[in-house]
Amino acid sequence: MIFEFVKSIILGIVEGITEWLPISSTGHMILLNELIGNTDPEASFTATDLYLYVIQLGAILAVVTLYFHRLNPFSPKKTKAEKSETWQMWFKVIAACLPAAVIGLLLNDFMDHFENWEVVSAMLILYGIAFIIVERIHKKTTVTSIRDMSYKTALLIGAFQVLSIVPGTSRSGSTILGGMIAGCSRGVAAEFSFFLAIPVMFGVSLLKIVTAGMDMTGTEIAVLLTGMAVAYLVSLASIKFLMNYVRKHSFTSFGWYRIILGIVVIGFFLITG
Repeated sequence: MIFEFVKSIILGIVEGITEWLPISSTGHMILLNELIGNTDPEASFTATDLYLYVIQLGAILAVVTLYFHRLNPFSPKKTKAEKSETWQMWFKVIAACLPAAVIGLLLNDFMDHFENWEVVSAMLILYGIAFIIVERIHKKTTVTSIRDMSYKTALLIGAFQVLSIVPGTSRSGSTILGGMIAGCSRGVAAEFSFFLAIPVMFGVSLLKIVTAGMDMTGTEIAVLLTGMAVAYLVSLASIKFLMNYVRKHSFTSFGWYRIILGIVVIGFFLITG
């Protein structure tokens, strides 16, 4: 079982990095699981859907920690106008969640059939190219803060989030692309992507805990908490890195990274057969 803790730490690190950078956590998890022999759910707790979904709670808590003041509409340190602005931000987040709540839930089970390395590698490359193209045409930004974002723009970003149900797309990648196409600055697109993840990922993780959590042993709970803690700590650094990075750089490098990773995934599975 010690090896399960080691795998939990490794998976927590990968989750903490790839959940927020637009490089697809699914693509990395598929490749990583093959490399560490973590592909048999019956033999490995860290390979179960419960584990993989619930460690996302650690990543989500990192967003809440870093942005707690901005996210809290009840903060006594805020003026009445600032509290109203915070509520408006949450309403935009809720509006952006609607497309995923409707379309995503309807297609979720169907899209499980596409969770294979062929689709993942194709989406890695396709969205990598998309990032490079969008960056070349992303010259003018009309939305420089979430306060200036319209509900129409929020819905458009939410529609792009639906694309992330295709394995290998990346939830953060699709929403950031949607935000930039809608005229948002890189920073605004990234921040709104973080906030949009809170209700979506938090809800899914809690559902997994409620439906399957009571069946876990004490050791499995310890393994899960280890992964969550690592994902939390790494997410703190990952989010700070991305926000500092986009102040001076474009997302083009992430596009090239996705293309290279997609090719690596194809090569790996063709060689290993």
